[in-house]
Amino acid sequence: MVRGAFPILFITSNRIGDAVLSSGLLKRLSEEIPNARFTVAAGPVAAPLFEEVPALDQVIILAKAKNGSHWFDLWRQVRRTRWGLVVDLRGSGLSRFISTKRRAIWRKASGPPIHKVIEAARILKIEDDPAAPFIFTSAETEARAAELTAGFGPILALAPAANWLGKTWPLERFSRVAMRLLDPEGPMKDGRLMVLGGPEDAKLARGLRDVVMRKQFINLTEDTDLLTAHACLKRARLFIGNDSGTMHLAAAAGVPTVGLFGPSDEQLYGPWGADTRVARGPRSFEEIRAVDPGFGQALCHMMDLSVETVVRTAEELLAATDGEHA
Repeated sequence: MVRGAFPILFITSNRIGDAVLSSGLLKRLSEEIPNARFTVAAGPVAAPLFEEVPALDQVIILAKAKNGSHWFDLWRQVRRTRWGLVVDLRGSGLSRFISTKRRAIWRKASGPPIHKVIEAARILKIEDDPAAPFIFTSAETEARAAELTAGFGPILALAPAANWLGKTWPLERFSRVAMRLLDPEGPMKDGRLMVLGGPEDAKLARGLRDVVMRKQFINLTEDTDLLTAHACLKRARLFIGNDSGTMHLAAAAGVPTVGLFGPSDEQLYGPWGADTRVARGPRSFEEIRAVDPGFGQALCHMMDLSVETVVRTAEELLAATDGEHA
């Protein structure tokens, strides 16, 4: 530990989306505490998001164990440090057994639902000025992204995957939207198509490969890490994707973002920022939940979201952001 430093332990989510939505707290703390040093504990899939945080001492992978032993493992790694602040977005009991000057612990809020960004802000009592999601990237990561996205024409970024069939819009509809927007008479003519996702989503990328010519296709589903994907999104003109961690990465990158919603609540998980929109079919979240209360049915709840609705939402967002992002 650097002499005179203010050590902060930041315990965040297992999931990419939740980790992104609370990431702005790190930026706010780094701005307001000049001598802060950070240790971040996160789940295995979310941990890579924090590898390039300035003044970072360590990223601890908090792999969840059924018997709860992951909390004991974390305690063993952090117990010897006299922390200046512990931020616990998991609301765990662990933070009560760590030596620290101050604790900021998540507690389940009562009352009407609030967006997860505001919920995270309440931990630091800054809900009146919530910290927008922000992911730090290094110059090296930005350079890799510049190489991957080099070329001419605006980039339409698509993320057709989701963590559950119920909120996965059909791939064929993503294809039709892309063709409409990238058409020679469309609002993104002469554009390129970028597909994002993990290695398990490579098949989805192949299903979209024929929408554009080969030199206009950017496939980020095979060996692109999260930080590089985030940096690539900064170079896109428009993002369209299911409610997913990638959607929140896009919004945090500042790209105009259209999130496709069905069996998830946009009041809590809508993409954050002025240049974002939500597209859903005629049914509200509550109406969908009434049909599938436990969200355990193996069926897609996105079939009533039409191509026309998504294209119209995308066109409106493109028009609204023309001066800033064109």
